[in-house]
Amino acid sequence: MYSDIVKKGVEKTPHRSLFKASGLTDEEISRPLIGVVSSKNEIIPGHVHLDKIAEAVKAGVRIAGGTPLEFPAIGVCDGIAMGHVGMKYSLASRELIADSIESMALAHGFDALVLIPNCDKIVPGMLIAASRLNIPSIICSGGPMLSMNFNGKDRDLNTAFEAVGAFKAGTIDEQGLLDLEEAACPTCGSCSGMFTANSMNCLCEVLGMALPGNGTIPAVYSERIRLAKQAGMKIMELLERNIRPRDIITPDALYNALRVDMALGCSTNSMLHLPAIAYEAKAPISLDYANEISEATPNLCHLAPAGDHHVQDLYAAGGVTAVMNELSKANLLKLDTMTVTGKTQGENIKGREVKDYSVIRPLDNPYSKTGGIAVLKGNLAVDGSVVKRSAVAPEMLQHEGPAKVYDSEDEAIAAIYAGKIKAGDVVVIRYEGPKGGPGMREMLSPTSAICGMGLDKDVALITDGRFSGATRGAAIGHVSPEAMEGGPIAFVKDGDIIEIDITKGILNVKVSDEEMAERKKGWTPNEPKIKAGYLKRYSKLVSSAMQGAVMLDD
Repeated sequence: MYSDIVKKGVEKTPHRSLFKASGLTDEEISRPLIGVVSSKNEIIPGHVHLDKIAEAVKAGVRIAGGTPLEFPAIGVCDGIAMGHVGMKYSLASRELIADSIESMALAHGFDALVLIPNCDKIVPGMLIAASRLNIPSIICSGGPMLSMNFNGKDRDLNTAFEAVGAFKAGTIDEQGLLDLEEAACPTCGSCSGMFTANSMNCLCEVLGMALPGNGTIPAVYSERIRLAKQAGMKIMELLERNIRPRDIITPDALYNALRVDMALGCSTNSMLHLPAIAYEAKAPISLDYANEISEATPNLCHLAPAGDHHVQDLYAAGGVTAVMNELSKANLLKLDTMTVTGKTQGENIKGREVKDYSVIRPLDNPYSKTGGIAVLKGNLAVDGSVVKRSAVAPEMLQHEGPAKVYDSEDEAIAAIYAGKIKAGDVVVIRYEGPKGGPGMREMLSPTSAICGMGLDKDVALITDGRFSGATRGAAIGHVSPEAMEGGPIAFVKDGDIIEIDITKGILNVKVSDEEMAERKKGWTPNEPKIKAGYLKRYSKLVSSAMQGAVMLDD
């Protein structure tokens, strides 16, 4: 066992003494040491209950003959961090999570890890750590929040954000705003739509790093506790069989993840996290590959924000394995990939038929013949940009309009609330990329304001930052190169005509090469908005969004 480096032999007498100081017996010390990484905190609603998940995981580990030892991981609530300086720390926290798990695991000689995330950056942060360490690991998430029917419609966090725009536009009053505030998030769990957290928790199943049900069993269901116990038991089997993350997260597994991503209509943030996970797993992917997969993948689900269904509906319809089984009928998946069940994906999804074809469309009647996400390129996004195509109104799939340019999200929000954005405009928000933000903020506040004001079918938003998984409308993010690196978005001016064609993957600014070259003369980037601490270091090391915003060593 790897943990022998901290417990075996006469030389490790002081080490064993320290374990005993923590209350461990000789029997416990002699067994495999399993790190249980819990991101429980009292801030994130998706994490407030993770102590219960951790206790169930530890019970499973003990049942199977291991010694579980719990330690924490940080987490940022994207909803609470939204729309202010706090959001600069959200994506950047992904690397802190991975680094801290690496530090704890190697410092204490763990034999294997059970990783308990639930929300946004915590899930990919833990997957990055597992891939980097490459010791037997399993993900066991906390599960999605339920949505609640209010005034005839299921509500979610996005409802609350869009209600602000509706209130500003005068279409609801203060009492209506309060009523939605109290109905939007009725239980603990990751917010109930196909937002970033639930996207990544579903994709954990597809990658093979989590047990079936991980992405869709609601947080408040007892089945979630049973799943956690099973994960605790399963890690002991993975350890015995020496099945490691890089045996699981292979190019074929990433291919499957991109396929299901397109079928589910996942968050555009998956296009940041999958390349980052692939980078650590030594199985790099190009997002150009994503468009190829999208072109041949039917979009089978319209979960919020793309439609009215929520993750609880996907669960009732058969979950992720049912979606995969449906895709397999057209030979769209690679089914011989290994998973944490100890079986292949083909074995995992066998017989998992769709239970409700109104939630998971059949192959011959998809929402669209192409996937939920598209990568756009052109002279405004030379290296690429990303849009959640399935959440765009049909009339906005092609659009031309004048640019309204802002050098920060804050400036753009102020302009939107002041009524300065009109139908047909293209809002351009720059200096919000990984380096320029720094931290690449999500922009749910401006997109929700646009939608709440009823302009989502008339106005597009483009940024070198990113958008929340809850965002709907023609919201195009990850524009690369970003403004801070001298990308073309830095030189767009008010009134420039922006051409968007999502069906053809085009994003252009109608400015001649000669004019663009003239604008670049003597250019210097804006001053960084944060010049000290972690984000200063992050800004210097982080790669572009199209490379996954990973921290590069050189």
